Amino acid sequence: MTSLPEPAVLVLEDGTRHVGRAYGARGTTLGEVVFATGMSGYQETLTDPSYAGQIVLQTAPHIGNTGMNDEDPESRRIWVAGYIVRDPSRVVSNWRANASLDEILVQDGIVGISGIDTRAITRHIRSAGSMRGGIFSGADAALDPEEQLRIVNEAPEMAGQNLSAQVSVETATVTPAVGEKVGNLAVLDLGVKQATVDNLAARGFEVHVLPQSVDIDGIRAIDPVAVFYSNGPGDPAASGDHVALLRSVLDEGLPFFGICFGNQLLGRALGLGTYKLPFGHRGINQPVLDKATGRVEITAHNHGFAVEAPLEGEFDSPNGYGRVEVSHVGLNDNVVEGLRALDIPAFSVQYHPEAAAGPHDANYLFDRFRDLVIASKKDAK
Repeated sequence: MTSLPEPAVLVLEDGTRHVGRAYGARGTTLGEVVFATGMSGYQETLTDPSYAGQIVLQTAPHIGNTGMNDEDPESRRIWVAGYIVRDPSRVVSNWRANASLDEILVQDGIVGISGIDTRAITRHIRSAGSMRGGIFSGADAALDPEEQLRIVNEAPEMAGQNLSAQVSVETATVTPAVGEKVGNLAVLDLGVKQATVDNLAARGFEVHVLPQSVDIDGIRAIDPVAVFYSNGPGDPAASGDHVALLRSVLDEGLPFFGICFGNQLLGRALGLGTYKLPFGHRGINQPVLDKATGRVEITAHNHGFAVEAPLEGEFDSPNGYGRVEVSHVGLNDNVVEGLRALDIPAFSVQYHPEAAAGPHDANYLFDRFRDLVIASKKDAK
């Protein structure tokens, strides 16, 4: 006789409830409920440190069919606070897989829920905005509904959270350059992904991944030719130390490239504001316009905050770093997706050019960074 699946319930802070089946580890988990629109790449999504503190809903209905393998993780573990899927695959059908998704969720202690109407939740979040939520599974699913809602509403909101210390390395790691060496690159690990490190090394950088607590002296100690700020979770307004460090980097004239969270921190270092998006951009199918070329790129995103800046023309950096322009714009909602400083060697984008799960339209940005560093080295001679 087949046993009935264990119950689970998703509770949102506005009181919305969805009853389904337990998936992954059992228990209670809390976080900001967000949706990711990629139809593939769930292993890369789960292991992206930018998702720390978030309960991720996959809009694609069928998840887990290719299982999990040892080649595709973007970091050392799964980082999502919880996981929501409609139809988890009952079998694993990929020759590279060495475990099922459910097994790895249990192994990493990730509480999830399946068998609920993910389309309805996505539409609700698009209308009401991302919000706190909780998944209660196993015995915790039987808690009094009012008690579950109270627990959810006592959880911290994403705005104001600094989560970098949770995801960053504690000690520096070094990845050798591939081919002709350009120089040492200081990467501030705010939640960096392995594919990013690999792409930078492939451009000739000896990649020094540094803890998020490093100071300017720690950066100087590796004699860098440039500095890179990674993606990562949290509110850029709560990362004042990283902004101050970046201003020191810019003051020293070191070339800079930032992605995702790094784009927001460059904006704040230049003197611009940031704000929380209603439901953010998450997935591997986001259209972005490169204003310099007129080319539309399909890009990989994971951000709930954005930079405030005029979309047209040049403007002066409020913090005295010269002229700046918005280089890339999101075509779904006109959000700033890239910044380029015109008088100092610094630029950034709001998305993930490494895009391990695809698409790779924006991979050229790593080449652009390499060219910027080489040109800066020539100018310094």
